Amino acid sequence: MWTQLATATGVLALLTIVPGPDMAVVTKRAIASGRTEALRTAAGITAGLLAWGVFTVVGLAAVLAASAEAYLVVKLLGAGYLAFLGAQALWQSRRAAPEPAVAEARGSGGAFVSGLVANMLNPKIAVFYTGVLPTLAPDGLSTAEGMGLLVLLHAALTLSWLGAYVYVVSRARSVFERPRVRRALDRVTGVVLIGFGLRVAAEA
Repeated sequence: MWTQLATATGVLALLTIVPGPDMAVVTKRAIASGRTEALRTAAGITAGLLAWGVFTVVGLAAVLAASAEAYLVVKLLGAGYLAFLGAQALWQSRRAAPEPAVAEARGSGGAFVSGLVANMLNPKIAVFYTGVLPTLAPDGLSTAEGMGLLVLLHAALTLSWLGAYVYVVSRARSVFERPRVRRALDRVTGVVLIGFGLRVAAEA
């Protein structure tokens, strides 16, 4: 059991650290609103993983993964949301003198919801949880117990990784608040988010 759990931890850790839409969304929030709001976005992403975990255990994620129509709808919604966030970042980069990150901070609800929505509109999580996660579940536990344990592990790894990433980014906040650097980062983040959106829309 412990060997299987160690293997599952390694797979989930690799899945977590590979740059993807979640990291791009957190980067956008960290640049625009600072450390606290970025951490709330990371918490929203983690909540999304837990929600997908519940859906998987009760069988709803399997329905989505098996239904081409449902998968397409969620995929296009997710792609559109990422493209919207990217366009928003590009629009912000048009400002002649971006405001400091602290001055742009919004309410915690918006940051949390943006992370939650970005994750919940990623149908690949449903496919991974229903297709791959069961093969990683350790022996000696029921299916629900094994899946629940791995989902909690994945959520903990994600929150830890994104939290550490936010800390590193926030350490360079003084650099990011320089108008020229800020505009460049907004543009890069916007292009990356739109690119992820197009990639999600184009994938089978």
